[in-house]
Amino acid sequence: MKQEPFRTVIDRQWCEDPAHRVRWEKSLDFVRASGAVRLPSSSGLDIGDRTPMTGLLESHFGCRFENTSVDLDIGALNGSYPVVTAFEVVEHLYNPLHLLLEIRKVLHPDPSSRLFLSTPAWKPGFLQSHGHFHEMSRRSLESLISRSGFGIVRSAEFGIRSPLFCLKGVRPLLRCVFEKIRILELAALS
Repeated sequence: MKQEPFRTVIDRQWCEDPAHRVRWEKSLDFVRASGAVRLPSSSGLDIGDRTPMTGLLESHFGCRFENTSVDLDIGALNGSYPVVTAFEVVEHLYNPLHLLLEIRKVLHPDPSSRLFLSTPAWKPGFLQSHGHFHEMSRRSLESLISRSGFGIVRSAEFGIRSPLFCLKGVRPLLRCVFEKIRILELAALS
């Protein structure tokens, strides 16, 4: 089967990228700052393939996290989870609304249940990743979240590049300025 151009292959090389380590550490700091989900949690769902981040989430929440194995653009999610994470996923999908509606369906109805979602902030086209189908503006992302029945509890942005990376040339310097990760804590609206 031909590899889809907007799908990322999760392999050893991808997992060892220093930018991913920074992303995981900062994402976990954001998750830890939430007091909503009771610890230890009964279960969790990490959207996408299993990565080292999945193990970090399991350690923090004190439970096993399942990972998805369906086509996230059209497939159905099953189960009931008090915590769901979707880190760096929606930008790879043709239909991110479908995924968010599916997550809403499997997020446990308790008011303390949360979806933690991250995605790259919009950047100029010449800096956008060739593997991303969507890099949304803040307004577009907030509209997608609202349309899917979630409310934003809190949000943050962070960079993932080291200062030394920024000094390697004009394009790396521009990436350091524009390449930000937007992370959100979401709750299902009644």
